[in-house]
Amino acid sequence: MRDNYDFSDSIKNPYTKRLKKQITIRIEEDTITYFKQMAEEKGVPYQSLINLYLRDCATKHREIEVVWR
Repeated sequence: MRDNYDFSDSIKNPYTKRLKKQITIRIEEDTITYFKQMAEEKGVPYQSLINLYLRDCATKHREIEVVWR
């Protein structure tokens, strides 16, 4: 190892906006089953599929009509 490193020509990581944060979320079992089945058909992990869906909603500024029963 070197005693000193020169980072003067370094650049910021362009992917920092895409970093993921682990959270805890409660999702109904039937919703998880739905996404797991769809993910299996598409050949992607179900958590990635849920992330893609949520990102699509956020990007398109979709709003949901909330009706409590």
